[in-house]
Amino acid sequence: MPHSDESIPTDLEFHEYDTRLAAYAVIVDTEHAQDRVLLSWWNGEGHGEPGWSLPGGGVDLPETAEQGAIREAREETGFDVELTGLLGVDSHVVSPGERVIDTGRWQRSLRILFSARVVGGSLGTLEVNGSTDYAQWVPIASVPDLPRAGIVDVGLAAFRGRGV
Repeated sequence: MPHSDESIPTDLEFHEYDTRLAAYAVIVDTEHAQDRVLLSWWNGEGHGEPGWSLPGGGVDLPETAEQGAIREAREETGFDVELTGLLGVDSHVVSPGERVIDTGRWQRSLRILFSARVVGGSLGTLEVNGSTDYAQWVPIASVPDLPRAGIVDVGLAAFRGRGV
């Protein structure tokens, strides 16, 4: 969860906190009666409240952001995707106590959002013992009523052209 500026330490320089690069695919299907978005169910990994997220996550060191988004979408949804555009870059700060990994350090998360379309595969997560239990097409109109990570709202706003 992002912090207000008042709670973020103002004396940390770039080498005194960790940076996490993540990439997400915003996959919207507008060819049905109701527009729908492909979401993945994050299981909370034993330290957070489970909820819906966009397909995506951490970019591995040898990957580009684009490669990371494509890999994560495949792992979490079972679909092969083609990235169709850069929607934006979002940033938020995570306190040491909210981190998945206990390092005692603050973290800035840089989240790159891409629009994407399905080009192959079939629905079903490929992760084994991972953070995603399943994926599902969800009507966009129902998203506000769902438990979800903030990245879902960020991604849909960017997709609609309201920016990140």
